[in-house]
Amino acid sequence: MEDLNFKPKAIIFDLNGTMIDDMKYHTLAWHSIMNDDLGANLAYETVKKEMYGKNHEVLERVFGKNKFSVAEVEKLSFDKEKRYQEGYFPHLALIDGLDDFLERAKEDNIAMAIGSAAIPFNIDFVVDGLNIRNYLAAIVSADDVLTSKPDPETFLKAAEALGIKPDDCLVFEDAPKGVESALNAGMKCIVLTTTHKVGEFDEYSNVLAFIADYHDEKLNSLF
Repeated sequence: MEDLNFKPKAIIFDLNGTMIDDMKYHTLAWHSIMNDDLGANLAYETVKKEMYGKNHEVLERVFGKNKFSVAEVEKLSFDKEKRYQEGYFPHLALIDGLDDFLERAKEDNIAMAIGSAAIPFNIDFVVDGLNIRNYLAAIVSADDVLTSKPDPETFLKAAEALGIKPDDCLVFEDAPKGVESALNAGMKCIVLTTTHKVGEFDEYSNVLAFIADYHDEKLNSLF
């Protein structure tokens, strides 16, 4: 782990597990789809390991390519997002301390964006549901990229939209594949330990710190 001695010009947030602690509800929704609807008989932890990338990529990793038609993938994806939103809505909230962190970054003139594998339907559900759109100068969703994380496209497009060089950007992530994406983009990263254990990030040299939430005093050094 590097020393947290970095003054970013921009911050790019992954969304799920990073701004909101909702990954359990994505996993539960997929677990329901895969087992109840598709008869896969998969354990929760098995499904959890596949929680990255676009919906069709999740289905391909679990069931193989060409298992479902385009129409079937679209229906399964819609059903999954509906179950996710219904399950998570009563718990919709920013991770502790993020409201103050966003305000502090805004006051310090740090540009902010979301770079997420989520679809716009889910990003809007969160951003508008929590009234945080005014903090964000750009949003890059699954629909805006050709290649998902760990490819760097998501974060590079966010940096480009902000007009900030990649090495001046700081990424907040919760997943190893997201940290790898940031590394591939030439960006430093802070990891939220909402979803994965610290030891799962040992191979990534771009991790500056691990935090449980945005009250962590280590973040004071960013301003």
